[in-house]
Amino acid sequence: MATDAPPPPKGGTDPVTPSTEAYREVQESAEFGELRRAHRSFAFPLTIAFITWYLLYVLLSNYAGGFMGTKLFGNINVAFVFGIAQFVTTFLIAWWYSKHAAAQLDPKAEAIKSRLEGGA
Repeated sequence: MATDAPPPPKGGTDPVTPSTEAYREVQESAEFGELRRAHRSFAFPLTIAFITWYLLYVLLSNYAGGFMGTKLFGNINVAFVFGIAQFVTTFLIAWWYSKHAAAQLDPKAEAIKSRLEGGA
């Protein structure tokens, strides 16, 4: 089986694995707490909003058949538009999260990682 991973370095220069105590120190640090808050303050509200939007779609499909069957143009009805909007919303959230992670989370995580692996 082929992989795209580079071969291990020669000469026994394996990266040093930090100790359990080092991981605990990082986990208890204010910087790590800030990273978790940055993630949670984005992910949790967006997750709740999307689940609410999805449940609205399901509930309307089950209990508001007349409304969902309303034709907008041609054979396109409200249910179809809402269904397509679910897919669009999913892709928009994924795109938005990748932008948020690149701008807010990745730099903080990289700083923590480099300090942990560098022993600084």
